[in-house]
Amino acid sequence: QVQLVESGGGLVQAGGSLRLSCAASGSIFSIRAMAWYRQAPGKQRELVAPITSASRTNYADSVKGRFTASRDNAKNTGYLQMNSLRPEDTAVYYCNAEIQYSSGGNYFNYWGQGTQVTVSS
Repeated sequence: QVQLVESGGGLVQAGGSLRLSCAASGSIFSIRAMAWYRQAPGKQRELVAPITSASRTNYADSVKGRFTASRDNAKNTGYLQMNSLRPEDTAVYYCNAEIQYSSGGNYFNYWGQGTQVTVSS
């Protein structure tokens, strides 16, 4: 059984910062790619920042220069540092991870439950 648990969301004023965490627990041999997504009310879920097992990252144009994704493979944890937050960043943020149970096994896709980020103007 594997769980992804996000934390770190909350209410912040425009221009502020938050750091989200995504902790994976359970029967984990390795985690391949991780990614942060977000979904604002009435909108589709969008990819914010994927990060490879080697910590190579990519960012949606809307967050480039403001958000930084990272991971600690020893802790099976991913992070999303969000700076210069804007009201349009308000959304539920989700973590996604590709997890392998054993060496040579298949990878399975997991989602966290989401954490609310609200940016007030």
